[in-house]
Amino acid sequence: MDEEIKEQIIELLANKRYSNLYKYMEQTNSQDISMLFEELSEEDMVLLFRLLPKDEAADVFSYMEPDLQEKLINCLTDKELKLVIDELFMDDTVDLVEEMPSNVVKRILKSVNKEDRETINELLKYPSDSAGSIMTTEFIDLKINMTVEKAFEKIKKIGLNKETVYKCYVLDIRREIIGTVDVKDLLLADKDKLIKEIMDTNVITVSTLDDKEEVAKQFDKYDVVALPVVDKENRLVGIITIDDAIDVLQDENTEDFEIMAAMTPTEDSYFKTSVFKHAKNRILWLLLLMLSSAITGTIIIHYENAFAAVPILVSFIPMIMDTGGNCGSQSSTLIIRGMAIDEIRLRDFFKAIWKELRVALIVGTVLAICNGIRIVIQYQNLLLAIVLGVTLICTVALAKLLGCILPMLAKKLKLDPAIMAAPLITTIVDTCSILIYFSIAVALMHV
Repeated sequence: MDEEIKEQIIELLANKRYSNLYKYMEQTNSQDISMLFEELSEEDMVLLFRLLPKDEAADVFSYMEPDLQEKLINCLTDKELKLVIDELFMDDTVDLVEEMPSNVVKRILKSVNKEDRETINELLKYPSDSAGSIMTTEFIDLKINMTVEKAFEKIKKIGLNKETVYKCYVLDIRREIIGTVDVKDLLLADKDKLIKEIMDTNVITVSTLDDKEEVAKQFDKYDVVALPVVDKENRLVGIITIDDAIDVLQDENTEDFEIMAAMTPTEDSYFKTSVFKHAKNRILWLLLLMLSSAITGTIIIHYENAFAAVPILVSFIPMIMDTGGNCGSQSSTLIIRGMAIDEIRLRDFFKAIWKELRVALIVGTVLAICNGIRIVIQYQNLLLAIVLGVTLICTVALAKLLGCILPMLAKKLKLDPAIMAAPLITTIVDTCSILIYFSIAVALMHV
């Protein structure tokens, strides 16, 4: 929302100029209005919400953060709450029930009719990571022998309360899905034409128990705005719309970023997560990585005679460790991202290794040559340049192979590949690179 408009709305609200305020609200979309509520006092928030038309009020409510929704619910009367709940789509109502504390849930369920309450309870039974947990039961179904005219009559009659009217689903008497029809096709067809003559029988469906992240990826693969969800008997029980798929992908990406940064994922936003919880989510991984780095220290102590004999060897440790860690991070990031978008699959294991190995040899050779020239010029020591050159090539190769292998191994073990990201890869490569470095130095320099 534009800052100037936001300030004008707040000023009009403070001055109780409600007629002018109403005009401003008409020109502002629901998402922006919901963000405005976060800056209002409880009294002004309730007052502004009551000024909204009931259909827009429901939209604004659905975009609010859970804590703001809870605060507003506690300020609304039972009658006002019922009006809001009646305008919400079923999947939004289910999300609301899942987020609210028990005392608020009782008020919400009290506001819905018996049939909707049963539907809500049914949807809540699905596992939280399944397609069933994010689907809505509000869709438009048509019969195969309906005419286009009859189809439009049904759409006009029930379409207002459905999640989407752009895609209709053709069902048989057992409620099995046999085709789909776009509204565009209905608009372009003669009114006497039968649905079976214009429907698309190539239907892409997902199961209620399919993983919701995998389902969300189907939207990009098939370029659709909604996917039908069927039960074990192939009966249509709901649909998943693209807005819900985007929410899933956003949540999964956030979780992956947190895991890749060596943090325990959290459901709350950054500012709504307490300092203590932030610390708790990070400290376990940091302790694990810190203690594991002690292995590197042990290796260095083991080779203290080598760098006592050639002290200059010590000065190159940070460069070797940093280079190895950076190379491993590059590979792991590309592999994790590739697996996330299904570009890289487990069957590509050896293909990916072969590719990363070739990349590593090129990168390692270039780095070795550049660094070798610098050492010869700066220290006039060809043997040292050779030691570091061989070390760099071996370290880069190992780092890139580990960055490729470990995420795919995690996937094979049914773990999140993101755990094999930069911090963990860097710690492992640090240890291995130091071992390689001093082994080569001892072998070539005879120290």
